[in-house]
Amino acid sequence: MKGRGSDQHWPHNIFQTISGLLVLSMTVALIGIWPTAVAAEQSSIRVGLFFNLPGKYTTTTPVATLSGSQGLQVGIRQPSGEVRYGAHSGAARFTLNDYKVTILQTSDFAAAQAAYKRVRESTPAVWLTSSPGGTGRLYEVTEGSYPTLAEARTSVERWSRGGYPQAALSGPLQLESTPYDTLAKARATQAAIGDKGLSSDIGVRPAASGAMEYVVLTGRATDAAALEQVRTQAGMDALKAAAQSAMLVLREDHSLTGTAGNSDGLYLLNAATTAWVSDASGQGIQLTERSARTYRGGFELSRFNNRLAVINEVPLDQYLYAVVPAEMPASWPAEALKAQAVAARTYALYNGTRFEIADVVDSVLSQVYRGISDELPATNQAVDATSGEVAKYNGRLIETLFSSSSGGATANAEEVWGNQVPYLVSVTSPDEASEAGLYSWYRVALADGRNGYIREDILEPVSERTAAGSAMMRVKEEQTNMRPIPLIQEGVAPVARLSKGTLVTVLEKTVQSNSNTWVRGPFTSSELVASMQGKLMTPFTGPIRTLEVSQYGPSQRATELQANGARLDIRYPDTFRSALGGLPSTRFVIDETARVTIQGAGGAKTEKPSDSSAVAVLGANGQVSTLDEVNYYAMDGTGTLRAITKEPFFRFVGRGNGHGVGLSQWGARGLAEQGYDYKRILQYYYTNVTIGKE
Repeated sequence: MKGRGSDQHWPHNIFQTISGLLVLSMTVALIGIWPTAVAAEQSSIRVGLFFNLPGKYTTTTPVATLSGSQGLQVGIRQPSGEVRYGAHSGAARFTLNDYKVTILQTSDFAAAQAAYKRVRESTPAVWLTSSPGGTGRLYEVTEGSYPTLAEARTSVERWSRGGYPQAALSGPLQLESTPYDTLAKARATQAAIGDKGLSSDIGVRPAASGAMEYVVLTGRATDAAALEQVRTQAGMDALKAAAQSAMLVLREDHSLTGTAGNSDGLYLLNAATTAWVSDASGQGIQLTERSARTYRGGFELSRFNNRLAVINEVPLDQYLYAVVPAEMPASWPAEALKAQAVAARTYALYNGTRFEIADVVDSVLSQVYRGISDELPATNQAVDATSGEVAKYNGRLIETLFSSSSGGATANAEEVWGNQVPYLVSVTSPDEASEAGLYSWYRVALADGRNGYIREDILEPVSERTAAGSAMMRVKEEQTNMRPIPLIQEGVAPVARLSKGTLVTVLEKTVQSNSNTWVRGPFTSSELVASMQGKLMTPFTGPIRTLEVSQYGPSQRATELQANGARLDIRYPDTFRSALGGLPSTRFVIDETARVTIQGAGGAKTEKPSDSSAVAVLGANGQVSTLDEVNYYAMDGTGTLRAITKEPFFRFVGRGNGHGVGLSQWGARGLAEQGYDYKRILQYYYTNVTIGKE
């Protein structure tokens, strides 16, 4: 959770009266009503889905497929409110009325379906639709959602070379018939146009009289000249260029039904059209392209930066029903859950419409939001128990930042993002609960110099010791993995696989990596340099010989790093997390595995790896080794061994998970277990704030 919320509210309505059944050909059912405008509901929030952030905000899906257990209500959203088109059974699919590619036109459904399946293998932006055509139906396979003609032309060339030489441009320019007051009259004209061999659509829009009107659309041209050719072919003088006004352009879509006799509704949105979809049953709306999740509230669909924008507009507390359990386990103490609910509500309302057409997004850039499936009774109760409550500083909403764990101390805002915030200051935090019940791991060394971690239950103590007196242990199982960090990581190769009975030297013992304490690495110089690309204000090319924290903040988070003695130039300190290979937090120390100071005869010192001269040492076994040729281990005055490598590697040993500013979720659990109520928890992490109704 890292973004900003909003106190900007948009219209939301629930229609009360339905009348007049109208049935399209095939199985797309619509219930027409008089247009109805409804006032805004002031407690709703707009959640942007599929937003590609940061940078210029765009969306990343060309189609949205919505469905409800008992159908959907589909309409057009206007400044005065929503205008209802009708009830919709089956799936309602939405895309933009922009440039596309017609892959195939045929009266053979089987041929169209085969082409659809082939194109679907390479893109989700493909539709199999139909319209009346001659004595039967004309089936079309259409691909793409392109904002420019040039992009569509490139796609035509690609599909032409890929086995569809008949692929042709399809544009948003159409001719429209005179308007009709019933769908049946429009269907008659559509059939007449189909007799000419032309594909057609139905356009639905509010009439000046206040009733709904229907027009037949044909053409799908890219320019005016092509549109005139369509008029000539149609032989219907009454056809005129369609205005790009607020209109739902409806096609019969067989993509999902897979049969010629059944279809869903495909709605194409003109540039001026904002569609509104609500749920007739109250059971939620499923969005196929978002992992088939089901959401409360309604959906607004429109054009945004020349892409399809999908907004879930939902009452604020119903939004929080899904947010709180996604951010904090429902099994945690009730007071911690209430604190999370107030923090999440305040955060959602804090910063206006940050995402231009949305208040928040559904990812960690705002708050995790996955819809109804995440809701649980305990977290719903926490939201209800704190309904309307927010956190304020000097009478104004605060930015209630929170993260998983602060690692024992929260951060000042300044040491993470470079700016001071009076209510975001460092406090100690009881985050140790994340370590409860976890295994300890031993960091061990092999005879060949390699080192890594083995879990405690796979090792047993032995009486043998090394020549230097260090403790040793024995591996208890065959094919035991020695791992690079104290954690089992899928897809990360072990350092070694050891046979039963292998003796290892103990370097240290630590708890399994978790939200409170962790280890990452070791990283090579080239891996870190690659990770830094695009994240530093001044590029760093490497190689890295030395890397050290040159400045810490009040909570012991790194605020400045030096590589090879030169300061790394960053916009703000939290960038170090991503720049250094994706570290959990900036509260860390660096183990520079090749860096060592050697005290020689006569007080002479040698700094490795800065000094490239060869150094020979006498080991505990009485043998002389050249340090530039092997990995080795050095023992300090306390008997602690340190692994020193020939080439520079960089291990990060740290605490905390997340930016660490504001509320620590594991810490909130710890405080609740100590008897703090939710208001006291919030006031502990947000200095000098008040908690009350908005």
